[in-house]
Amino acid sequence: MLVRPALLPSWPPSPSDLFGREGPLVLEVGFGDGRFTAELAQTHPGWLILGAEVSAASVLRALKRLRRAGLANVRLYHGEGPFALRNLVPPRGLHQVIVNFPDPWPKKRHQRKRLLQEGFFRRLSTRLEEGGSLRLTTDHEAYFRFALEEAERTGLYRIHVEPPPEAHLRTKYALKWKEAGRPFFHAVFTKVAEDPTPWPPTRRYPMAHALLAGDLPESLPLGKEPIPFPGGVAVFLEVARGETGFYILTHVEEEDLTQDLLLEVRPSAHGIYAGASRFASPLLTEGVKAAVRALVARLTALGLEVVQDHT
Repeated sequence: MLVRPALLPSWPPSPSDLFGREGPLVLEVGFGDGRFTAELAQTHPGWLILGAEVSAASVLRALKRLRRAGLANVRLYHGEGPFALRNLVPPRGLHQVIVNFPDPWPKKRHQRKRLLQEGFFRRLSTRLEEGGSLRLTTDHEAYFRFALEEAERTGLYRIHVEPPPEAHLRTKYALKWKEAGRPFFHAVFTKVAEDPTPWPPTRRYPMAHALLAGDLPESLPLGKEPIPFPGGVAVFLEVARGETGFYILTHVEEEDLTQDLLLEVRPSAHGIYAGASRFASPLLTEGVKAAVRALVARLTALGLEVVQDHT
């Protein structure tokens, strides 16, 4: 029921790969505790529902709820909605997107973090089927007006403002805001055209490591300076010395993916290994490779010599 992108043989998977059957694919971005997701799955048993949520605690609560209900037509992804849209949904393969009470990022300096911006609507059009739609429900009028303007700017959607369906008002936040007397806003964005710019899945790599000749250093001084690369940044957060080598906690931020992973430096049968650890099955993306390249550069500065480079 929980989707592990790193374990999928290819991106994007087909609905049959994820669900074992075909059917209308629906993406819910930000499913919270899963109560709306469960009701949606029960109301539409023929639908295949993919949920994306950044909160690990919410994912756990939703998993427990869905398992208790015995629902087989839901798959959950712990991560950003745009990543799921890009990598887990085939082009023109999506029937509907549901966004209930997204974070409005009300401060002006934070508005670039809002999900429903022009770029998102353009990319969404490449994943929606003909006539597919996005349904937005929110209590934040300023964000609602912002989303309408951003979608209108693309010219790719027919926009219809209407009262929110009752089911959308039974989410955790809807019940909270209803009790507080807040108004609600709802719109349906129906695809009428498609953006011509390709949006291919995130590139993955089979490996991200190097082998070096030389002795394992006694210490590995790594600063916390940002390591920029096209489309993102990486940072070495912490270095720990183990029995066999060094482990480096590394933070990598890319366009629609954030990972905290371990890099390692240790002896191997063919030299000093420097690269991504298999712990937690990280996605080997360009950002991870950039972090490994920076690590290898630090090691060569300490006198080691690269003999094999897979970065």
